[in-house]
Amino acid sequence: MIVDFIRHLIQAIMQLIFPVKMKVSYGLKVYIKSSTGNMLVELDPKWDIRSLKERVAPKLGLAPEDVKIIFAGKELMDSIVIEECDLGQQSILHAVKIRHVDKSQSSGNTSESHGSRPMNETLMDWQLTAKECKNLTTDEERERRKAHFYVYCPSPCKGMQQGKLRVRCDSCRSGAFTVDRDPQCWADVLQKHRITGTCEDEVCQDSHTDGPQFAEFFMKCAEHASQGEEDQAVPLYLIKPNVRDIPCLACTEVSDPVLVFPCKEGHVTCLDCFRTYCVSRLRDRQFWSHPDLGYTLPCPAGCPDSLIEEVHHFHLLTNEQLRMYQQFGTEEFVLQAGGVLCPQPGCGMGILAPEDCRRIQCQNGCGFVFCRQCLQGFHLGECSETGEGLMDRKEGSCQYNVDPVNASQARWDEASKVAIRVTTKPCPKCRTATERDGGCMHMVCTRPQCGFHWCWVCQTEWTRECMGSHWFG
Repeated sequence: MIVDFIRHLIQAIMQLIFPVKMKVSYGLKVYIKSSTGNMLVELDPKWDIRSLKERVAPKLGLAPEDVKIIFAGKELMDSIVIEECDLGQQSILHAVKIRHVDKSQSSGNTSESHGSRPMNETLMDWQLTAKECKNLTTDEERERRKAHFYVYCPSPCKGMQQGKLRVRCDSCRSGAFTVDRDPQCWADVLQKHRITGTCEDEVCQDSHTDGPQFAEFFMKCAEHASQGEEDQAVPLYLIKPNVRDIPCLACTEVSDPVLVFPCKEGHVTCLDCFRTYCVSRLRDRQFWSHPDLGYTLPCPAGCPDSLIEEVHHFHLLTNEQLRMYQQFGTEEFVLQAGGVLCPQPGCGMGILAPEDCRRIQCQNGCGFVFCRQCLQGFHLGECSETGEGLMDRKEGSCQYNVDPVNASQARWDEASKVAIRVTTKPCPKCRTATERDGGCMHMVCTRPQCGFHWCWVCQTEWTRECMGSHWFG
């Protein structure tokens, strides 16, 4: 005890004698943002907020009692310990001057439940009922049931990570904003003008007219240091911790986390089975191209109104599978917009051309020039079953510029033409190029919005005559 006392006494004397040379590293670096600018401050996680105010206030020209610290939509009270505030490296805290009107209005009115802890610390998982929350007994149970959010981090993580909920003013986008209440569901977070609050930014306060101020929520990745207030991640709100231990609808295993489909029943699938479901539908080109939601999938149980609205959930796929998803989605968009796809194998470039344009050249792709109607090499006259025809660079060009280099590369030899005629033909209804790699002559268009049944030989709708005459060749 005496040795420790002497050591602390010597350290105190040295700090008085050599204040500049003595540098203490506290391990947690945060940015304090105020009306005068930003400052980087090193904190000891064991400090309380009062200690932080005493360190910051002199640099702002204020007394500690005149400073309000705001983080994640909450004012942090003096008694809160910093390590309880869910801070990461380079997190941003807002220091604002307490206005006298605020003091008189808030005197004795600050509640521990609203202002003591930041938002992520006060939220229990939105899947739990009040009774389930009350029945939590151990710290381990509480930690597992605590609100965990999942996000897609585009950079630098480039994958699914745990996320943190943050808030700012809907008008000026300042983080110096305190909410009137915590969000209770994803609708509170994803939809605008659901939760009111108070913006502490001086400019916003002075310019704000009568009426409520609204909160704007956003997500950040919890796995890397903050990159500023514009650092955002995409909320994967269908992925949740499996707090109720619900088995996967496919493999029946209990996993954590899980994906909950947006159907009325809320069907649950583990992430491995979700990937398998996506890949199987992707290979068969059975995704749905929705005009508003994009290239997406419904609940595998066939539930109505269950399309996944946030397509970033498909970033759970591998890079190769994701590229395939993006390619097919782009192709489907081109087809629905009235465009065509280059029929040359290995190309598939999407081309948007006037509807009356028959002669199409694959620009910015392989350079192949083909007939829009039969998807064979361009020809004069009516389309034939074999797709043979003459090439003409003038008639039907629709003012497309012909690159001589691409044109020379677009000349197929006869073997290539035969291979194309044998392996690919357009769907008679939607003109989607279809490849046949064996099997019978009964074809079903793989485009979800088409699904036309047709005969490979006749290239017309599949009939009983086709079945009897050349079902197997």
